[in-house]
Amino acid sequence: MAKKMTEDQVRDKARDILGLTDKDGVQVGVGQTTTFNQLGFSGVLDKPDGWYLPENTMETAVVLETKAEHISLGDKQISELLKNVKIVESKYNNVVGILYNGEDTKVYKGSDKDSGEYVGNGADTLQNIEYYISLFVVDNIDKERIYELTAKINNCLHDKFKIENLYHRMIFTACALVAKRYNALMTEGMSYSIFQNSIKERLEAELADDEKQNSKLKMLTEVFSDIKMGLNVDSANASEQERIKTIIGEFIGWVTDISECINSDAWRGEDVMGIFFNEFNRYKRKPTDGQVFTPEHITDFMYKILEVNQHDKVLDATCGSGGFLVKSMANMIAEAGGAKTKKAKEIKAHQLYGIEFSPEIYALACANMLIHKDGKTNLEQMDARSKEAGAWIGKHGITKVLMNPPFERKFGCMKIVENVLNNVDSGTVCGFILPDKNLEKASKVQMKRILKKHRLRKIVKLPEDLFFGIGRTTSIFIFDAGIPQNNEAIFACWMKEDGLQTVKNKGRHDVRGLWPDIEDRWVRIVRRQSGDDTCQWIDPLEHLSYQVPQKPFEIYEEDFRKTAVEYLMFTKGVDAKSFSENLLDAVMYSSQVDNDRENVVITLKKDTNNE
Repeated sequence: MAKKMTEDQVRDKARDILGLTDKDGVQVGVGQTTTFNQLGFSGVLDKPDGWYLPENTMETAVVLETKAEHISLGDKQISELLKNVKIVESKYNNVVGILYNGEDTKVYKGSDKDSGEYVGNGADTLQNIEYYISLFVVDNIDKERIYELTAKINNCLHDKFKIENLYHRMIFTACALVAKRYNALMTEGMSYSIFQNSIKERLEAELADDEKQNSKLKMLTEVFSDIKMGLNVDSANASEQERIKTIIGEFIGWVTDISECINSDAWRGEDVMGIFFNEFNRYKRKPTDGQVFTPEHITDFMYKILEVNQHDKVLDATCGSGGFLVKSMANMIAEAGGAKTKKAKEIKAHQLYGIEFSPEIYALACANMLIHKDGKTNLEQMDARSKEAGAWIGKHGITKVLMNPPFERKFGCMKIVENVLNNVDSGTVCGFILPDKNLEKASKVQMKRILKKHRLRKIVKLPEDLFFGIGRTTSIFIFDAGIPQNNEAIFACWMKEDGLQTVKNKGRHDVRGLWPDIEDRWVRIVRRQSGDDTCQWIDPLEHLSYQVPQKPFEIYEEDFRKTAVEYLMFTKGVDAKSFSENLLDAVMYSSQVDNDRENVVITLKKDTNNE
């Protein structure tokens, strides 16, 4: 058995991983002899194990607490760390505390034990110091700007270019973005033929090497070349040609602005194709091909609750435009230390796998990955229900599955789920977004077959208005492939709200900035399998979905009296409805009303005919 590291050895290891070396404008170091007093915290004699203290106190500070490898990171150790974080907070608004024993890592944003623990991507592994500094950095691209530009592009392609097909407008735009990403010549004043050829030539040049790995990538250029439009690009009229050049110039300008957004350092896997779909879909009433694009915040949430990391091989066997793959790629690369690392190249080339049936959507997925300089992602155009797909899945050593299969039965939703489960390695964690009752509505024979081989471990019921305009309530179903259910109970919970609001023509958005805190909380609940009143344990022999609690039956005294009186009237042959109407008329129009301090007295005159 290898000898466990001492605290000194752990501290040295932490220094190397964090990169705590001299830096201008920052006090940085590790050790056990330096006091906080020496670091500028007057009168404080406590000694941190490591520190990163910028001269500018508006920047993020980091404090490190290390323990020998044999010491677990429990409450006592956490309290020691948070005491030091509190000290640093006397000067800095943003402080990250790191607790490390050579194997395990705990991270806190601030000194609050209950709300401060950070459990996001990469938190359980010690990272470079830049990772921790970025935890307080606003890291979102300007989505509002992309929506604004996408709306202009959509209107232009629909009204001026006369491209009627929804996916063709998306592919046309995506190909332009890919070409721009790879420095294609795209300037104002270009004729349509030069503009089109510039995009096509750049696509063909950049795909040449990648097609050796995946010949189906060629489909992207083929679909682009086949896009039909009503714009008269061959007109001999000089004014018409100038008008076309103006339209093309506007389009190029908008594409350039979007490209600058998604190629910025702030990009964190935001699904540009999802944004396109929300906007472009305004001209299409309802998806007819089973395509439902997963909201971006849910792709990130699934990534976290399935505990995907930089070493995983991720599969989406119904990848659509590639939202899960793009988000996974961004998170994995961030965990690995950034896009310029050797690991980042490995992630792009060998750790992301997707299947898409629709040729046009497949082309979008290819474009989506290429926009982010990932032409080597293993994407295949095939039927996820097929033996061919099963064999393809089985040979790649998949370790995590994130999927949102087509909901409708006619598209083989449960056949896809079963095919994936049967062909990934035993122990693979598989997350599927499905309508709440899909497993219960599947044939009993099929579910018996699935649960004999695979374990349904967790169910997370999602907000009921999550899929805007679709009208389906959904849950995340998390399986352990290759491990029989054996009647083991299933953990389930219900995220009733995600904090998002519906914005006209843009879908649902986190306009109030509530989602990050909501997400952190629910990641903890799902991982710990406790922490919310909605948590429950389900017997798989009884249910395969979250069970919404039923309100207990109550009967009020007024209801009891009403029922009793109506029954007595029935036994006497009195029509209760007619009696009520006659009584009301008499009270309203033939009575005398008197009152005192305590009572209101209604007096009815006696019918002289005794009726």
